[in-house]
Amino acid sequence: MTTSQGTQQPSGLDEAEAARRLAVDGPNILAREQQRGLLALVGEALREPMFVLLLACSAIYFLLGDLHESLILLGCVGVVLAITIVQTNRTERAVAALRDMTSPRALVLRGGVARRIAGGEVVRGDLALLHEGDRVPADGVLLEATSLAIDESLLSGESVPVDKRSGAEVRAHAADTLVFAGSLVVKGHGLARITATGARSEIGKIGASLADLSGGTSRVQQEIGRLVRIFGVLGGLCCGFIALFYGFARGEWLPGLLAGITLAISLLPEEFPLVLTVFLALGAWRMSQRNVLTRRIPALESLGAATTLCVDKTGTLTVNRMTLIELRAGQEVWQAERNQPVPGSLRPLAEYAALASQREAIDPMDAACRRFCHERVGADALLHGRWRLEREYPLTPTLLAVAQAWRRPDGAVVAAKGAPEAIAELCDLGEAERAEVSAVVAAMTSAGQRVLAVARADYDGEPRQSLTEYAFTWLGLLGLHDPPRAEVPAALARCRGAGLRVLMMTGDAPGTAQAIAAKVGLSSQRMVTGREVAELDDAALIARLHGVEVCARVLPAQKLRIVRALQAAGETVAMTGDGVNDAPALKAAQIGVAMGGRGTDVAREAAAIVLTRDDFTDLVAAVAEGRRIFANLRKALGFIVAVHVPIAGLALVPLLFGLPMVFHPVHVVFLELVIDPACSIVFEAEPAEPDVMRRPPRPAEAPLLDRGMLLASLAQGATVLAACLAVLYLGHVRFGLSLPAAQSVMFATLILADLGLILTHRAQSTSWLASLRTPNRALRWVVFGTLVLLVAALTIPGLRGLFRFETPPRASMFAWALLGPLCVLLFEAVTRPGARRRRAAASEQARRCTEHGAEP
Repeated sequence: MTTSQGTQQPSGLDEAEAARRLAVDGPNILAREQQRGLLALVGEALREPMFVLLLACSAIYFLLGDLHESLILLGCVGVVLAITIVQTNRTERAVAALRDMTSPRALVLRGGVARRIAGGEVVRGDLALLHEGDRVPADGVLLEATSLAIDESLLSGESVPVDKRSGAEVRAHAADTLVFAGSLVVKGHGLARITATGARSEIGKIGASLADLSGGTSRVQQEIGRLVRIFGVLGGLCCGFIALFYGFARGEWLPGLLAGITLAISLLPEEFPLVLTVFLALGAWRMSQRNVLTRRIPALESLGAATTLCVDKTGTLTVNRMTLIELRAGQEVWQAERNQPVPGSLRPLAEYAALASQREAIDPMDAACRRFCHERVGADALLHGRWRLEREYPLTPTLLAVAQAWRRPDGAVVAAKGAPEAIAELCDLGEAERAEVSAVVAAMTSAGQRVLAVARADYDGEPRQSLTEYAFTWLGLLGLHDPPRAEVPAALARCRGAGLRVLMMTGDAPGTAQAIAAKVGLSSQRMVTGREVAELDDAALIARLHGVEVCARVLPAQKLRIVRALQAAGETVAMTGDGVNDAPALKAAQIGVAMGGRGTDVAREAAAIVLTRDDFTDLVAAVAEGRRIFANLRKALGFIVAVHVPIAGLALVPLLFGLPMVFHPVHVVFLELVIDPACSIVFEAEPAEPDVMRRPPRPAEAPLLDRGMLLASLAQGATVLAACLAVLYLGHVRFGLSLPAAQSVMFATLILADLGLILTHRAQSTSWLASLRTPNRALRWVVFGTLVLLVAALTIPGLRGLFRFETPPRASMFAWALLGPLCVLLFEAVTRPGARRRRAAASEQARRCTEHGAEP
């Protein structure tokens, strides 16, 4: 590689030296929150209300003189504590892994080869390539700078970008030759030698920290917090009532306090926040295995509610391999499919197209032009000779063209390429010539090509301030092609089946957009152009976008208006983007999706989700995963509500009728060993239901537990409670079993019914048998472990004494214990058909509303 003066460019560090410096200096990361240690996790867990109440029970047993019971309860607390710590640690590791994967990337030269590496792997002496939209990975000094402007407001507070120059142009280490970690490249490109990393950088010295991955509190997190507070207050009131009732009515203050705490424990849904945290963190980790990185975890909440996917064409719907396949200059035509050499008359067209492209090409069209010139024209002297770049002219909203001014020993030249209408205006073509160009462009775009025009101009002295000051000469047209991905039509059909609208937004000409849309299965009948977007006011734009699936020739700034118009129409929008100018629209969308392969760091930081492969099918898979997470979260919370009803009832009902306690804290601890794994492991690992992408999107404001689901869960729990009380009454009163023996049967009934509730909530839209055929390794372990613990509690003398059980007759044991799951099954058999009909009716209504563009 050469510099703009033609001198040999340094090749950068080799991998061995980079590894050595990384080991000496440490990773290039700023101070961040450290992963909590064991003592911190234990301390935080012990502050949870559940553990506070259990420890209070242990203390009361000690005061009552029952040291054995107190120590056993402490041991059980230790087991539950260990489970909680393991789950929390697993969640934190998943979040930490996501933070590392979504950290900024850096493009460096290693051994003469440009490589994109994690920002944390940059070391002193690395040569960093800086392009528009990148975050500067570390402090450094510029070796090359071309029209480079950097936003250093993070350090200086000054919002105006700073123009930068290389050390070869000015005194070395002057302020405008230095770049600093965390600053943003807003224009141009350059090459910097890294001089300080991590804590030794300027931003590291002032103690800046990384942004929190999880972002703010989401609506679902707020809803969970509200439910926990409601149940917590209810549990506290019940605890106080029972303690006072025992104290004043029976004079038993400590036993009354113990009974009240047991009831409070049974009412407290402490699993709610744990389940939400585990689901979102592990759900984000699962998505990372499918090439989808979640930068802000609450975005998972919105994925299942997305109604519109706004996607770019290049690299998302297409393979992102732009190829120059046609050259046209007057009547002279060259096409790649003919496999013939490029005629001499068309060589200038290809050469000036390459001169108008960036040398370190990031843009796919720039890369295609330079690759074509190298492979087909053989103009290596032109591309890498003694040419000096004097000025760059970037794309602007008023002129859809880019240009570069070059100086060589025999003169100076400007090469420009861009939209045919923009280049025609620069060349001041007449009406007849423009009409002829428009006809040719229409023919090329109808074949799915992206068409660019190329022009050149000579100049003397210094480069002009504006392209309109040059006298350009028209050279011809380029036809570029980026074929659609083969899997996209099927993915789009899947979106339609899920009630998702896909809107393609592209800067291509309408003809190109129509051709690509036809190939992937999008309708372009009501296509909107960027010119229309500019002319319409907000209300008219909302109406115009109704039923539209293609927007052509739109500028990045216009994408923001389109996103806001869709949101004003009631849509939940997911949008893809890759450039600096896409950042506002990405932030405005409910789910901003950055292209990880070709996207800039600014786009990644503005987005909530990053696609590492720039593949539309990954975005569709992310929507399906978001729906799976939300559906399973609802199942888990419904199970928690259902299972707490019999626990609370068995703690409360005997006390109200003057009976001795049949439910003690140790029983609650045992149930926690079932409930917590069932919620946070079994339901989180539950595969997506077969029809998850055949349902319409859920309303964005839909609660986790709507009234129907809450009532159904309460009814399920009441059914289990009735079965347990029936077993206790019949076993003790009718069949003469001792109270401890009847308690044993009742407890077995409750445990088996809870397992039945797990299966019931797994199969909300399918049958029990179908759900049993759905593989879930975690479910097998939970069921097996629960049954082993239950048998041990009923048969091993030491454990049986701990639970205050007596062994009942085996025949009655099995007969009565099965009553719980049978009641759950009977309840489902009676209520499932009606619930299924209501869900089907709601889905059909939402589907019809989606098809007609109305709100459900």
